[in-house]
Amino acid sequence: MSRKAFDNEMQNVRDEVLLLGSMVEHALIGSVEALKKRDIKAAQAIIVEDKAINKKRFDLEDQLVTLIATQQPMAQDLRFLASTLEIVSELERMGDYAKGIGNINVRMGDEKLLKPLIDLPRMAQKGVDMLHRALTAYINNDAETAMTIPVEDDEVDALYNQIYRELMVFVIEDPKNIERANWLLWVAHNLERFADRVTNICERTVYIARGTFDEIKQSDDEFWKDQQK
Repeated sequence: MSRKAFDNEMQNVRDEVLLLGSMVEHALIGSVEALKKRDIKAAQAIIVEDKAINKKRFDLEDQLVTLIATQQPMAQDLRFLASTLEIVSELERMGDYAKGIGNINVRMGDEKLLKPLIDLPRMAQKGVDMLHRALTAYINNDAETAMTIPVEDDEVDALYNQIYRELMVFVIEDPKNIERANWLLWVAHNLERFADRVTNICERTVYIARGTFDEIKQSDDEFWKDQQK
């Protein structure tokens, strides 16, 4: 394969990663919107669409492994291909969080929401915004931007903690609320983990650009979270 043909393949990989990222972003926002509206059909569609996300991930992995095996890339090209294998895996897992929220919506059946959804959509939007900028940094080989994005996870964690406290108030006031509180807490957990995985994508972007696994500075919340694992 000529260098020009190889470069075209690399560009195709970038385009496909962006497409996969867009699918994941759409799934997450859609799953939370479906929950907000208690739209079971929309939730079921999100669950079905996860199969397309999975297929896109495996197709990309096959393409990447083939390029590594047949072209024997060196230096930055190899870092890019190997790191992209990790990034597409992260994206597929993030899609699973959207599917999980869809499953929660379906399992709730006719149950009404314990409270209006305000902070959960904010968590989803923040997570998607972080992911979108992380993938832009990945495409642009922008280590500086990639280093700054994970700190914003503090905002997602703050929303999660606020939701947790509010739900616990409902449970304390009436223990019968515990099941409906748990549904929303699991949704918040999925959204919190979604944002956490953006950090992994950022770390891979830094590795592609610099060739070193530079530690991305953790916020205080992330530090204490790690200590509790």
